[in-house]
Amino acid sequence: MSAPTPVEAPTTVAAKPTQSKSQRAYALLHDRIVDGTYSPGYRLVLDAIGRELEMSVVPVREAIRRLEAEGLVTFERNIGARVAEIDELEYHDTMETLSFVEGAAISLAAGLYSKRDVDDARAINQRMRESLAAFDPVQFTALNEAFHRRLSDVSPNGVLGDVIDTCWKRLARLRQSTFSFVPSRALPSVDEHETILGLIEEGADPRRIELAVRAHRLATPDAFLHRTQPDLSKPDLTDTDSPE
Repeated sequence: MSAPTPVEAPTTVAAKPTQSKSQRAYALLHDRIVDGTYSPGYRLVLDAIGRELEMSVVPVREAIRRLEAEGLVTFERNIGARVAEIDELEYHDTMETLSFVEGAAISLAAGLYSKRDVDDARAINQRMRESLAAFDPVQFTALNEAFHRRLSDVSPNGVLGDVIDTCWKRLARLRQSTFSFVPSRALPSVDEHETILGLIEEGADPRRIELAVRAHRLATPDAFLHRTQPDLSKPDLTDTDSPE
């Protein structure tokens, strides 16, 4: 008599991890801060956020603590949690530094670009142009970084590349999308990209390319620093929230 065929144990399907309430609150607040929905100085009312997400203020408070640690939110006694103001001096200095080092990197790469390098950068720039119809500042900023990195990565100077990478990371910490605050810079930025690509294609003098990159880089912080400042309402001291 043959032995009974062993019955295989049923395959266990691992359950997909779900976000905790705190993670959901963090994701919502983070996205609204970086896309400009919650502008610098915007007051974050824990009770209101909790009601919107159908949760208590406890996970919202945890999310705000995390955002505070990342520098995106500040807390002031008798005022509560607010979206952090952008450090305008640090932003300007970072962009100014990036204008010099990226200009130098691209000028050093001027005679090294292949047709594919230029075609790839132009394809990214075309996606930026197409995105203007339904403008998403976060997506536009990501494409903008991809365009600039596609050109600067060709540079033979690795130290310049390290400095450029540090500047991009610093900008991400300051705020993911400056274009949220100066959307008027989007179209000129795309046009300036095309001008830079044209200079590379025609074999222009590297110094001319460097100056074009530098001027392009400095135009956005200049527009940001001269934008119309929002008229923030006075804080309501009768209803404050503490993340503590």
